[in-house]
Amino acid sequence: MTRRKKSITRTITPDPVYHSTLISMFIARILLHGKKSIAQKIMYSTLEIIQTRTQEDALTVLEKALRAVTPIVEVKSRRVGGSIYQVPLEIRPERGITLAIRWLLQGAKTRKSTSFQESLAQEIIDASQSIGYAIKKKEEIHRMAEANKAFAHYKV
Repeated sequence: MTRRKKSITRTITPDPVYHSTLISMFIARILLHGKKSIAQKIMYSTLEIIQTRTQEDALTVLEKALRAVTPIVEVKSRRVGGSIYQVPLEIRPERGITLAIRWLLQGAKTRKSTSFQESLAQEIIDASQSIGYAIKKKEEIHRMAEANKAFAHYKV
């Protein structure tokens, strides 16, 4: 019998403008030094930029980008005997969305643009069209899992 405490999943409150939990997750990841109002301004202006550039609903473009970036499998290290194996594992949907958001924000930070809002908007638009940093990251993870498929019997 395990003695570990069960982890409690917190419910995410939707954001006040779009009433979407997805946007509130983005705002929480953008958050720096507890300045939530600044993170909200960044996210909402990013969605406005997406709206003007694509002439589509910004929320649907964001959801399409997240679906394109969300990974299905990942690799975890497992020590067996004296060697370490990269074991491919399926990802829970919540973890997949978290990784996708993290990769989109990393891609936006690495871009050279005039503002963070513009680079985040461009990264989301690129991800919805299956190009960009976040898509490369997902493909890299899937390639590693495919290469280490032989070690799938070592459960973590």
